Amino acid sequence: MTPRWSPFHLRLHRLLLHRPQLLPQAAPLLLAVSGGQDSIAMTGLLLDLRRLHGWSLQLWHGDHGWRPESGEQARELAAWAEDQGLTISVERWARNEAHLGMPGGAMSEAGAREWRYGCLEREARRVGATHVLTGHTASDRAETLLLHLARGSHRRGLGSLQSQRELAPGVTLVRPLLSFSRADTAAICSELDLPIWEDSSNSDPRFSRNRVRQEVMPVLESLHPGASRRLAATAERLEEESDTEVELIELALQGLVVADQATASHGTSGALNRPSLVAQSPANQRRLLQHWCRTRSGQTLAARQLELLLQRLAERQPPGAMHLAAGWQLHWDRSTLQLEQR
Repeated sequence: MTPRWSPFHLRLHRLLLHRPQLLPQAAPLLLAVSGGQDSIAMTGLLLDLRRLHGWSLQLWHGDHGWRPESGEQARELAAWAEDQGLTISVERWARNEAHLGMPGGAMSEAGAREWRYGCLEREARRVGATHVLTGHTASDRAETLLLHLARGSHRRGLGSLQSQRELAPGVTLVRPLLSFSRADTAAICSELDLPIWEDSSNSDPRFSRNRVRQEVMPVLESLHPGASRRLAATAERLEEESDTEVELIELALQGLVVADQATASHGTSGALNRPSLVAQSPANQRRLLQHWCRTRSGQTLAARQLELLLQRLAERQPPGAMHLAAGWQLHWDRSTLQLEQR
């Protein structure tokens, strides 16, 4: 078969040459494929670019069981993958996993996301894939920014739909289509004659992302044409700024850490000097505390939790403690702030 080529292929190829760490040459890749236009467009482009980059491709499809036709669509998708010479693994959510869902055994948006990424991590380890890919686009990035703004997210959370992050030790999650819009992926599927399996749940108003997509974004586009593209670009800048900011925060933390035998015996990386910390501006205190907690414990403080902590650490406030998830605890006296796992 004659290799397909288009301006979309060239665009992604140039991006990967400019950022080779996204999808390294000859890497084993696991593609999360829903059957919708975004993931199918990603699969089509990578299938054609494989000869230039030497990747091995395997597919994974998760059937949430939300729709009566989902099982038949999963079988059709598997048949198409086989025609393309690709191996695909299909998993269906079991109702006994209702702890991920809502009352009545229905799966919530957050539960569905948790289930998918858990399955993808296991499948990546099973097949030896170093990179897991999803078909998120710039349109998804714009919607995520709005949702996080509405929830009161920390600044870092506004750029949370990152181009790559660690999914698990040794497994990297990559979103190679973040420079493409949903209109682009529709054009790719049309130009490459790729099949699309429509997901009727994408119009279900019970899901917050659907309402943002169908009700909020059209209003913003009518008021300010190109709003979605600019919001996505803002999220990308926030991601880039967060990456560079980390280096400065690490340097600042070095001057606040108080290393002693007591904290070392508990497996922590040293307490923070409380007076020196609270002498910083509130904005810098938030950055320092968030980064310190996340890197030492893996816990991210919610915005309200972070504000409460700042109030309780303020000058002349008494010693205290705050419980975090997974058994972690912050506690402080007049001079130090410590993070321990009980």
